[in-house]
Amino acid sequence: MGQKLVSMSALLKGITEKVKLICERLKEASDRQKSYADLKRKEIEFAVGDHVFLKVSPWKKVMRFGRKGKLSPRYIGPYEVIERVGPVAYKLRLPQELEKIHNVFHVSLLRRYRLDPSHVMPVEEVELNPDLTYDEEPVEILDSDSKVLRSMTIELVKVLWRHRGVEEAT
Repeated sequence: MGQKLVSMSALLKGITEKVKLICERLKEASDRQKSYADLKRKEIEFAVGDHVFLKVSPWKKVMRFGRKGKLSPRYIGPYEVIERVGPVAYKLRLPQELEKIHNVFHVSLLRRYRLDPSHVMPVEEVELNPDLTYDEEPVEILDSDSKVLRSMTIELVKVLWRHRGVEEAT
């Protein structure tokens, strides 16, 4: 009986050593994978008062903000950051249309908005229709070209539109 007890304790000691060795090697492998992942990862932080875009979840076959499928917007906004709630969460100032949505979002759903003067359009220059659309009017023709296909010729014209810059001419 004493022999069995000694062999059982030796067996148990061998098993615990193997378990410790396995745990150490798993920890080493996990640390190595973490170091590789951290090379691609960047810490994203926003200050109070910054403006950010909010990611819209891409649900299939759901109409989001007037468009369906691939043409639906991926980000909406920009919205102002009101406060930092935790290490990776921010509270945003949302408009009245989105008041039913909780206004605290994880940093992975936010993208920084950098103010671009071309995004700002003076209000007095745009005459809105009752359905909140406006009419585009051509200002001048910048370029013209002809594209010859097998049996026909297509005239191509590049037009500068009112309320648009030269880089947005079509």
